[in-house]
Amino acid sequence: MAAEPGPVEEQEQVELKDPGLSAFLAWLIPGLGHLYQGRTAKAILFFVCIMGTFAYGVCLGGRSDLGWGRAVYLSWRPDDKSLPFLCQIWIGLPAFPALIQANRVKSGKPPLWGGFMAPPELGSDGPEGNPTLHEVWKGLSTRLEYAITYTMIAGLLNILVILDALAGPVFPERKEEDEREEKKKKSPKDKQPQEEGKPESPDQVPTIDTPTDVKP
Repeated sequence: MAAEPGPVEEQEQVELKDPGLSAFLAWLIPGLGHLYQGRTAKAILFFVCIMGTFAYGVCLGGRSDLGWGRAVYLSWRPDDKSLPFLCQIWIGLPAFPALIQANRVKSGKPPLWGGFMAPPELGSDGPEGNPTLHEVWKGLSTRLEYAITYTMIAGLLNILVILDALAGPVFPERKEEDEREEKKKKSPKDKQPQEEGKPESPDQVPTIDTPTDVKP
């Protein structure tokens, strides 16, 4: 009797569709690549967990008078290299405002959206709506450190999501399982017991003594 397929065999039937496009969508918005593949439960889980972590970090790294999203910004100035952004950018589309703001500040234009994700000024006095780097760190202090950490973790977690959308879930190698099954079949414990009353060999067939001197 054939064995029923286990959960691993059922999971191997996951349709990854276009892996490259799935990975790109997973980077663009956490969980979008899995939604494209039809893996809805994972898509919801990844979106809620990763976007929740990132959004909490963005809110934690801001204040009404200093502006919001101060933990996420792009800057490569000599006195202010935002290395955390190398991790934060893996969150995809939610980090794009930092790219727009960095381009505007570099071109000498004022930041948009009340300075949301805009690089702070390096001088002593920043323009209205865009505080200096010193004012941001002085006003937020430890909160800004936590905010940067949360947003970095969210970006790094999404790298794992992208890999899962690209290559699919990891399963144990079937070769090892097949070898274990063969060993079980060859094991003497798995031999079927002989039927009751059936002789084990021809030598064990019982003989019946027949009388030779039978008179009519």
